[in-house]
Amino acid sequence: MYPRQAKPVSAKTLVIDLLSTMPARHPVPVGALVRAAALFGIGENSMRVALARLRSSASIESDTRGFYRLSRKAQPVNRKVRSWPTLEQGACDWDGSYLAVETSGLHRRDRRGAKVRDRALRLLGFERLSPALMVRPNNLVGGATTCRERLVELGFAPAPVLFQLNDLDPELEQRARNLWATADLEARYAETRANLERSTARFPELSVDEAMAESFQIGGEAVRQLVLDPLLPKEIIDTAARSAVVEAMRQYDRVGREAWKQWAGASVELERSPVDMGTLDSVPSEVPALAST
Repeated sequence: MYPRQAKPVSAKTLVIDLLSTMPARHPVPVGALVRAAALFGIGENSMRVALARLRSSASIESDTRGFYRLSRKAQPVNRKVRSWPTLEQGACDWDGSYLAVETSGLHRRDRRGAKVRDRALRLLGFERLSPALMVRPNNLVGGATTCRERLVELGFAPAPVLFQLNDLDPELEQRARNLWATADLEARYAETRANLERSTARFPELSVDEAMAESFQIGGEAVRQLVLDPLLPKEIIDTAARSAVVEAMRQYDRVGREAWKQWAGASVELERSPVDMGTLDSVPSEVPALAST
């Protein structure tokens, strides 16, 4: 029942995405997860297998038999996902300097640790300037101290060697500014905004189940884009286009919550509409590998 040409939804990501929308005081019964899974052609057995695996990996937890909530382990990334409506409040004016993370001493023998570090860097917009140096514009509120704390919260271990980088020579400065594919990002801003507006216009024609499925996937594409957005300054990218996507998604989120109200129950206020975050738990293909030593 999901939108035509949509990517299949996995049972694992569906569980995480649904649980992340619920207040902590409202664990979700298996039956509700199974009913939601049916919207996307996922069978009950597949859903129960996913629940067992997620519980085994400590991504979800259960205080009462048959009821699940996100675990503490999953909360840092969940907080990052939930922050998309206030995304731009995390940015400030740019003074032309960069935040840099030195990576030459990081071993990759611990594949899980390397994967978590890669994801943390990607979520905060870092790109590789040299074999041992990841950088981003120093336009995040709180500067180096807050950025270091956020990397650690997202699982970066050991704590990163992070510092402010100033006075690059003109050639290196130009290389740094070109690390982000801004033309592609701006094209995606326009496409995402159009998709959200087109889907919103379709909602009156859809059944409740169809609206739930469509909002889950269309909204998921938009939220994932915002969560992975590098939050570049206006000197590098069209920030007005980014703001327009955030505002369009705020409006779409209201529509999505209304569609999912029946599933959640009238007494439950969803913290956001359920959306498909896909493979956020895995390392996006855009993340370059850290130096191996």
